[in-house]
Amino acid sequence: MTGIGGAASAGMVDWNLAVATATRLVRPGPDVSRDEARAVVAELRRHAKASEEHVRAFTRMIPESARPADTPVLVVDRAGWVKANVAGFRAVLKPLLDKMQERRGGGAGGAVLGAVGGKVTGVELGMLLSFLSSRVLGQYETFAPATREFPAGKNGGGRLLLVAPNIVHVERELDVDPHDFRLWVCLHEETHRTQFTGVPWLRDHLEGEIQSFLGETDVDPMTVLERLREAAQSLTGSRPEGEEGDSGRSLVELVQTPAQREILGRLTAVMSLLEGHADFVMDGVGPQVVPSVAEIREKFQQRRAKGASRLDQALRKLLGLDAKLRQYRDGERFVRAVVDQVGMDGFNRVWTSPNTLPTKAEIAKPADWVARVHRKAEG
Repeated sequence: MTGIGGAASAGMVDWNLAVATATRLVRPGPDVSRDEARAVVAELRRHAKASEEHVRAFTRMIPESARPADTPVLVVDRAGWVKANVAGFRAVLKPLLDKMQERRGGGAGGAVLGAVGGKVTGVELGMLLSFLSSRVLGQYETFAPATREFPAGKNGGGRLLLVAPNIVHVERELDVDPHDFRLWVCLHEETHRTQFTGVPWLRDHLEGEIQSFLGETDVDPMTVLERLREAAQSLTGSRPEGEEGDSGRSLVELVQTPAQREILGRLTAVMSLLEGHADFVMDGVGPQVVPSVAEIREKFQQRRAKGASRLDQALRKLLGLDAKLRQYRDGERFVRAVVDQVGMDGFNRVWTSPNTLPTKAEIAKPADWVARVHRKAEG
């Protein structure tokens, strides 16, 4: 993990301590024998490979003659997910952490943060990562730096992570066919890989937007530390009953400045598109290759909507995960409406350039996107 974040940002967060804390706190996965675990891993790898062909055929985003993506598929446990994500966080957050490092030198807030150093922040970040590590089923890591333990695609390509214990846990919780569920999950994550490997400019565009957002951040380091502490206290149950703190705003909302709102609107639209498209594709492919797709979708949607405990709901709000749930829903509606109106090839004009991506307003009104993009192209 060394050398990714740089000396300055290393002082803001003790990344190694974050990994160690998360690994120590992560919940054990479901009870499976060694042979069962091997079988799950092997099946997920097979499904990931099969999903590539299914998604390419359905989306028509990549020509049939094109070579398959070179991004690796990694089946990991919860601790592996933590380690892989910390490497990505270090790379993406470096500009923000460098900026905060500069600010902490003066003033009372900076002095206090300097005293506690990156240790407290590392522990609290580790607590949050341990919480998330038991909830993520799969993930396409777009900005993943390659390490010896976690390889990534060439030329800035990412990697596909499938978190085996979480997939087994959810398939048992929902009481669905495990083989169907594993393929269904792979279809969603493979769609994300297809999006980034089939649209060469998308990764750089998204990274540019994220860095612009972080570059505009003007927030006191102590405020961020306090927000991390609130989240960590929620995990341990040590926050006073009923205490929301700062109106219950999420971490993302906390660091917004007026200049960031426009960037965040564009980012929200892109993420809604990507998540909604993945949901649309896995349901579109599903009936042909996942016999019980209707049952899986219904049970999974119910699980998504209700969340778990009150604690889980509070953390989802604090970490901005409620917004992600809305992105799935709103984005899927957008994709479905556009495909219904202009077909899959008409929808695929969305991938032409950053100018053809939908705006946040167009996600809510798909007909406006169709009018703008198709009228311009045909005019």
